[in-house]
Amino acid sequence: MNWRTVRRLVTLAILLSAVPEEAACQHILIVYHSETGHTARLADAVATGARGVAGAEVRLVPVDSVSHDDVLWSDALIVGSPVYAANVSAPIVTFLDSLPFNGEMRDKIGAAFVTAGGMSAGEETAQLAILRAMLIYNMIIVGGPTWTEAFGASAVTIEPPFEDTAVPASIDSMFVAKGSKLGTRVAEVAALLAGNGGE
Repeated sequence: MNWRTVRRLVTLAILLSAVPEEAACQHILIVYHSETGHTARLADAVATGARGVAGAEVRLVPVDSVSHDDVLWSDALIVGSPVYAANVSAPIVTFLDSLPFNGEMRDKIGAAFVTAGGMSAGEETAQLAILRAMLIYNMIIVGGPTWTEAFGASAVTIEPPFEDTAVPASIDSMFVAKGSKLGTRVAEVAALLAGNGGE
């Protein structure tokens, strides 16, 4: 082997080592319950934010359609509920109670979002109900990107000035943006934990 061949092989090895490995795909599962469409609208915003992060694969599933395989597939689980009497809805309670308790949820990322009729109508207590359940399963909790979204995302849907009677199931753009930012943050943290992000 002559020196030119050796030089070409060394150059090729250097070039190949500079090519980044393809980032692993992060699986983001968003499970929600919606009676009026408000929580479904916020779930769409969360999904939009998560899908904007490179390497994120998102499943957006109503709670009555979610499967055990969906849950096991996920690296991150984001759960959304309407607020009923300062708590989550019965279908969300049933879903959270059905999560595998044998360690399969351990170290998955968990996050929450809710919709409530009015301000101070139980949004944070409902979010905490979701997050407390996730902690029991040894999940890693992620909140929103700022202190104003510390427990996740929430939306006020009926109390003025946020009600829009002209558009069914509408949510104020401020809350849509918060939902999107929650989805983005969860997907970014999932990538960081997998070693696909950061500096």
